Amino acid sequence: MVLPPSDTTHLLLRASSAQPNLAKCGSHSLSLTLQHFFPFAGNIVVPLQPNNILPHILYSDGDSVSFTVAESHQDFKSFVDHGPTNLRDINLLVPLFPSPRTMEDGAKWLPLLAVQITVLPNYGFSMCIAFNHVDADGRALHHFIKFWASVCKSRGEDMDSIQESIQLPLHNRDAIIEDSKGLKFVFLEKFSSSFPKIVESFGTPVDVPIDMACVTFSLSHDHVGKIKKWITLECKKIGLNKESLRISTYVVTCSLLWVCLVKYHYRNTDDVGIKVSNETCKFTFPADCRNCQELSIPSAYFGNRINQPVVELKKSKLVEANGIVEAAIGIEGKIREFKCDGLKGIEHLVSHGKEFGKSEVCKVEAIGSAKHGVYETDFGWGKPKKSEVVRVMPSGIFSVCDSKDGNGGVEIGLTLEWNQIEYFNTIMKEHIRSIVGCD
Repeated sequence: MVLPPSDTTHLLLRASSAQPNLAKCGSHSLSLTLQHFFPFAGNIVVPLQPNNILPHILYSDGDSVSFTVAESHQDFKSFVDHGPTNLRDINLLVPLFPSPRTMEDGAKWLPLLAVQITVLPNYGFSMCIAFNHVDADGRALHHFIKFWASVCKSRGEDMDSIQESIQLPLHNRDAIIEDSKGLKFVFLEKFSSSFPKIVESFGTPVDVPIDMACVTFSLSHDHVGKIKKWITLECKKIGLNKESLRISTYVVTCSLLWVCLVKYHYRNTDDVGIKVSNETCKFTFPADCRNCQELSIPSAYFGNRINQPVVELKKSKLVEANGIVEAAIGIEGKIREFKCDGLKGIEHLVSHGKEFGKSEVCKVEAIGSAKHGVYETDFGWGKPKKSEVVRVMPSGIFSVCDSKDGNGGVEIGLTLEWNQIEYFNTIMKEHIRSIVGCD
């Protein structure tokens, strides 16, 4: 079991005259939903001496989820626009996990899910869900959200129909997952030294920098298509035919952001040539093992079944004119490799995570997916006006989400310094403009 930091999914939804019923309707439907997604109502149990008893998830009758309803004077429109938003303002919409409980035997119990609904002026509100990846990955979370939304929309009166249209989660991990590599003990051994620090910091407010902003960039379906075509033509020039590559929307998005972020981080470096020629840049992305035929993991499996393939390229290749092509070839190759062997390198997942946490390592990380259909989620108050992954994260991490326009485009979320937003925006626009003009 791994105990990484929590991820927070932030959904901004359209509100109506139903605002006074938010607390009652939301909490009642959440209670009904948790009857099927009960691990979210449980706790991570971290024993006093982890070597004797392994950390584990425990659900007991009477366990509950923190559900907060708050008010804010921030303007709803300021959050849903695609302009930069102060990270501190957004963080006020994020629920705080309750502090760990200490049991008689000294074990610490850490909750896995917290929800906050914040009513905002101009008939808007946010629904923010904080969860821990030890319990679920993004796919499992959105399975839970879609089920909850359906229960809320029907006011809990049509459970049979909901269960027919949305699969119930599958929880029997031992029957579904075969741990042939003994990964549980590998992860526990590598993470054991982190347990005290995780417990100590759990449930405490995060210190949010004052000069950081959340920014959303949109990549249209038309632009994605033209970049795909350009990459295919460039690959053909170097002898790679399109039959051997699958340049997907995800590959296009990640390739573009990888190159842009590498260039962004070298904005103030005088000796770029020397550093670029010698350094290796790493890119990692979440890969869902449910997509691997060899593993036969059902799509409704509830848990965390994510591998993190790592792509490595010399910075000299990334900053050249064909850097996006090089990135696309590397990322597509790792995806193809993953589909053949979903567990390849997974034993190094924890050590890779720690390496990516070092400031001197040149790394870029993608989180999220455009396949979760976030903007199709309706709790009965209308579809979301904005969806964001909220993390106090460095600018080397970006999130990927489907487009609210529903036209096959993608939305990209970044956390940047206020005074560097325009610089990054210029880098990205120049790349898109140069490629789109080549069709």
